[in-house]
Amino acid sequence: MKKMLFVVDYQNDFVSGTLGTPEAQLLFPFMEAKIKEYRNAGHPVVFTRDTHYEETYLSSQEGRNLPILHCLKDSWGWQVTDGIDTDGSLIIDKEAFGVANIKDFVASDIEQVEIVGICTDICVVSNALILKSQRPELPIITDSKCCAGLTPEKHIAALEVLRSNQIEVL
Repeated sequence: MKKMLFVVDYQNDFVSGTLGTPEAQLLFPFMEAKIKEYRNAGHPVVFTRDTHYEETYLSSQEGRNLPILHCLKDSWGWQVTDGIDTDGSLIIDKEAFGVANIKDFVASDIEQVEIVGICTDICVVSNALILKSQRPELPIITDSKCCAGLTPEKHIAALEVLRSNQIEVL
């Protein structure tokens, strides 16, 4: 079976930077192992980066609701988490919670997509639901050990939303 791993916003600012959480910091060994597992099996690994601009972020809807500068393009916080190997992987810079044309990054021969990353309750769930709406018959899974939400409670709630939308949660 040809699989793909879609790693959402596993970036420095969400792990140990301006929006870092203890839960996100605990993900590293699980994420590293998951990425290696997919690469060793010859499956593609795709990363997204939440991407904002200092001059426009605070005036955006997201910035008005979350007035904390984060993931500013070309900053340390915008980079994929230190120590994670992205060599040979596609990296998608996104300026919204989800990748609107996500199906365009999933080859037609892919039989299963696993979506992991941060924040479970915002960008992970957004990307999973966008992909589910664009490719409804494609099995999508997420590994709860490779995701973290803004809070543990929001993480758990997001996992229930994923299950309700026929996305398998490990």
